[in-house]
Amino acid sequence: MSPGGPVILAVDLGTTTVRAASFALDGTVRHVETQQCPLLQPAPGWLVVEPDVLVAATLAAMSACAAATEGAEVVAVALSTARGALIGLDATLTPVTPLLTRHDSRSAEAARDLRSSGQSREVHRLSGTPAHPGSPLCKLMWFARHEPYLCAATRWWVGLKDYLLHRLTGALVTELSSASGTGLFDVHRRMWSPAVLDLAGVSESQLPPVLPTTAVLRLSATVGRSVGLPSGTPVVVGAGDGPLRALGTAAIDSTVAGVTLGATGSLRTVVAAPLVDATETFTCGALTEDAWVLGATVGNGANVVRWAGHTLAPDHPSESADDWAPPALLRLAERTAPGSDGLVMLPHPRDDRAYPEGSGPLGAYLGLRGHHSRGHLVRAAVEGVCLQLGGVRDRLAELTPVSSVHLAGGAFRSPLWRQVMAAVLDCPVQASDAADDAALGAAALGLFAIGLSPDLRGAVTQLDPEGTRSEPVTVDPALAAAYRGLRTKLPVLRTVVGRVGDILDEAAAPHVDWRTDALPRDVVGG
Repeated sequence: MSPGGPVILAVDLGTTTVRAASFALDGTVRHVETQQCPLLQPAPGWLVVEPDVLVAATLAAMSACAAATEGAEVVAVALSTARGALIGLDATLTPVTPLLTRHDSRSAEAARDLRSSGQSREVHRLSGTPAHPGSPLCKLMWFARHEPYLCAATRWWVGLKDYLLHRLTGALVTELSSASGTGLFDVHRRMWSPAVLDLAGVSESQLPPVLPTTAVLRLSATVGRSVGLPSGTPVVVGAGDGPLRALGTAAIDSTVAGVTLGATGSLRTVVAAPLVDATETFTCGALTEDAWVLGATVGNGANVVRWAGHTLAPDHPSESADDWAPPALLRLAERTAPGSDGLVMLPHPRDDRAYPEGSGPLGAYLGLRGHHSRGHLVRAAVEGVCLQLGGVRDRLAELTPVSSVHLAGGAFRSPLWRQVMAAVLDCPVQASDAADDAALGAAALGLFAIGLSPDLRGAVTQLDPEGTRSEPVTVDPALAAAYRGLRTKLPVLRTVVGRVGDILDEAAAPHVDWRTDALPRDVVGG
């Protein structure tokens, strides 16, 4: 068989999942390869991955994609990685720590201290990153307090993207998007912040230099041989997965927001310059020098419904790790009337990064009565997640106007998820069930970086020329009105349940972090 036309290879490296996808320049997906890595929990709240296991999975995924091109030219490799991870390296660039994932919560005390002292406001103003246990800033504060000898042996502190770039190209660098997600970077002056570095207990010399997201490095000969690509293949350093999901969902206009829903849920839009909100809710990180992504991630997305399935309907299991919308489970909810007959779920069984006031509010079912069935409980979980994201959209709209929303992510394969989310948002909605939106964003940024597309919007259109990934979702006016009324009651319900959580915390002896441990291990790892 003769080789097809040229392709660009996108690699999206998440916390435990590596997805490599080859996109033909005429807009067809040639191959997608997924690899999984184990998430380790050596102590309560610690969620780590072995760095070299992630790298090995990345190389395996790249190799499978390269083989599937059947000799077609690979014009570049473009990278997307999860932000918020942290690795310590010694002087030989060997890891001295595991990779602390963005879900690792050991630094919750440091985050609370920043908030209670008021320092979090200045950190957020400078960095665009809220003080949260998932941020590298808080992780570094934890190491300074609890592992001083390890800190002394650490020559470099790097993120997931930085370590991957080093292994692929030999260069130890980071890029603007990843740097702007650390909490250590002054997004206004485009440099590491001396004031925040002092809080973290590190020096600028321990952090890698910051490149533009469109910078191009070269694949090393050793890696090229191992994955079946020519030595010197261009490697576009790319951006963080959040900003690239905004690009991949075509939410690259300040009036358009993108909602992605997998284990977690996120809502983002693109603005022309760093924009920081006074409530310390939203993260503002770079896509490029003049495109900044403003958004928030809620720790409770479709994983809440998977939890409901584990707990309430084990006879309707998920079929795979990416199956956020098990049809049999959601059929129980579809047979239930909208509003779940007065049952409301506050979906907070684990930490929620859209709310900065602590380790996250208590999850609860409210209004539970004898006639409520499993279907009511599952539907209330779906509605609770969507209402939560609707609240985030409302807060985002206070900063920048949002006239329409694009939905993407594996959960939106389900008509129920689409219908409820569209009714809660109550605005023009486009939906896609594609789960590789970050990979599409990385490929589009890669085309722009190597000069094969004049701009980002054109790059997305080139890779998805007919918009086949999305379709309009009809908003049910009656359903929208019902959810609008419910949303007005949620702040009061959260306040009441939050007080109940405080009472339970005070009574707990010994203390158990039920906000993290309430979900099965595979759900928490998401």
